[in-house]
Amino acid sequence: MLEIVGKTNIDFMGKRRLTFVFSGLLAAIGMLAVGQIMFGSANLGIDFSGGTAVQLKFDKPLPIETARSVLAKHGLGDAELQEFTENNKLLIRVKTETTIEEEISEKIIQIFRDEFKGHSFVVDSSTSIGPTIGKKLQQDALIAITLSLIGIIIYIAARFEFRFGIAAAIATFHDVLAVLGIYHIMNKEITLLVVTALLTLAGYSLTDTVVVFDRIRENLRQRRRNTVETIINNGINQVLSRTLVTTLTVVLVLVPLTLFGGEVLHDFSLALLLGVIIGTYSSVFVASPLLLIWPGSEGRLLSKGR
Repeated sequence: MLEIVGKTNIDFMGKRRLTFVFSGLLAAIGMLAVGQIMFGSANLGIDFSGGTAVQLKFDKPLPIETARSVLAKHGLGDAELQEFTENNKLLIRVKTETTIEEEISEKIIQIFRDEFKGHSFVVDSSTSIGPTIGKKLQQDALIAITLSLIGIIIYIAARFEFRFGIAAAIATFHDVLAVLGIYHIMNKEITLLVVTALLTLAGYSLTDTVVVFDRIRENLRQRRRNTVETIINNGINQVLSRTLVTTLTVVLVLVPLTLFGGEVLHDFSLALLLGVIIGTYSSVFVASPLLLIWPGSEGRLLSKGR
């Protein structure tokens, strides 16, 4: 593995109080976002809130403000419009909060046919999701994230020890909350693609944490009259170069996807980009310090290393 940093001797554990404050702030913002999602106050996509999305492709450019004013005239003033100037495409999203199904997509298409007779277009895609289905998808997404965390605890506990599993699960939960919180602050729309990214980053965060934990366990077996704090610090410093190289490799892929991957991939890749950075941070400053502050860690971890 290419070493982008030489041998280091950074006191990561000595900075744990400061990083715990920062992580606590990220987690608090994330919990606020979860509360907003559960009460339906967050910026949820039509996957979760219910609604209709119609994408039209025109033969020539159509000013988005003109389209917005026409939709408002027909009672769709709350519609979200997004234009793709390169392909003369217009995405219209309308969220519905009623339980009565209405063919909004047909209404939108008819409005454009009647109002813009000089602009021929084709319907690229049309999607409708009822509020009931949206609520079910919202519940399923939360269940999927919860089950993934339980799976992490079981896997790490079987491979290492129960305290390692709890530390890894807390770190992963922290990563998911942090990304959700940042998305909430940015008022980014939370869709099924974002949930997919959260589950993906949970796997990435777990892999990174396992590498750090594995080195810490090896050092515990080969300890030489060192304290647990020193052993954990040594373990992190020994895999620091590998961790940074892996993270930078993933970031080099995600940055172009975020900037140039188009609207469909933007939110997914942005969530992954944030998650990879936060996941690397949590492996060092959340998961590892939790091993140190766990009650009885000094004696139990050292006894396990014998």
